[in-house]
Amino acid sequence: MAQSRAKTVIIAGALGVVGRAVLDHFEAQADCEVIALSRRPPDFATRARFISVDLCDAEATRAALSGISGVTHAVYCALYGRSSSNATWGEAEQIAGNGRMLENFLDAVEAASPALEHIALLQGAKAYGCHLGPVSLPGKEAAPRHPHPNFYWQQEDLIRARQTRASWRWTIFRPQYIVGFSIGSPINILSPIGVYAAICRELGLPLTYPGRTATPTEATDSRLLARAIAWSQDATTAADEIFNLTNGDVFTFPDVFQAAARAFGLQLGLPQAAPLAVLMSDKQPVWDRIVATHGLAPYSLDELVGPSWEFADAAFSSPLPFFESTIKIRRAGFAECVDSIEMFEAWFTDLQARKLLPPGG
Repeated sequence: MAQSRAKTVIIAGALGVVGRAVLDHFEAQADCEVIALSRRPPDFATRARFISVDLCDAEATRAALSGISGVTHAVYCALYGRSSSNATWGEAEQIAGNGRMLENFLDAVEAASPALEHIALLQGAKAYGCHLGPVSLPGKEAAPRHPHPNFYWQQEDLIRARQTRASWRWTIFRPQYIVGFSIGSPINILSPIGVYAAICRELGLPLTYPGRTATPTEATDSRLLARAIAWSQDATTAADEIFNLTNGDVFTFPDVFQAAARAFGLQLGLPQAAPLAVLMSDKQPVWDRIVATHGLAPYSLDELVGPSWEFADAAFSSPLPFFESTIKIRRAGFAECVDSIEMFEAWFTDLQARKLLPPGG
């Protein structure tokens, strides 16, 4: 008789930037069973049990998850909407949609798995209102809730209210510029830089920084976030707490473009401000040529990058620095850190090895 597994983790939004890293982390744990939720099937080999479900549909979600008894830990990475722009972040539809999805998820998981022990949820730097104008630095978790409309607050209030009648605990994370890989994510900073560099090389152009600013900022490696989520599931100091989480250093995006130039064997050109969403709008034939030449996975630019062009443009022209204090999570017991430029270089190499980007020069 097979030995029972110590954990059964369910991941909502398992094919997003965070969800994919969380999936990889728990899939590598021999004593962990993984259930992954997404609207599309995985395009990679995995031992996780994938369930296709639209979390916006309450009845369909309950039916799809009715047979998942035994879930001990939940990681919620799902996102409603395909835009991360400041203009749409506070829209009533986006707020309501994200609240509805989390509520449907909790209803279904709690009904099917009363032994649930922990839920991890994501927020982000927008919790501090840094996308709206100058704010106090650094952002600290104990600061009063910023009064702007944000689905973070609806989800957090829902978690807090339901926890009062439940036995599970929760942990909320606030990363900044999460770096990892996902197909077509609306908030992926990695793919736009890598694809833009590859296209510059194909066209015989130097790699020019297209942003308007070089504002110091922070990032969070998705793999670091996955490890922090795993830590929070067992740490008593993480129960019912909110934590900022970043790599632990600062950088500017021109620094990242230097790393991309090294990864693709390119010379750096002088900065030339221009939105990538415009520059790349007619480059599908160029990308098709790159894919054919190097035998890359046959994704279109829209599939590989999608609305992340706009996300990158906003990041490269951010006028105000914003930093998060990570003292709280360090004091609670999670003190890992990552060199951000080394992280970007490692991710470029990783995507080249996966044949999602062309090899170095």
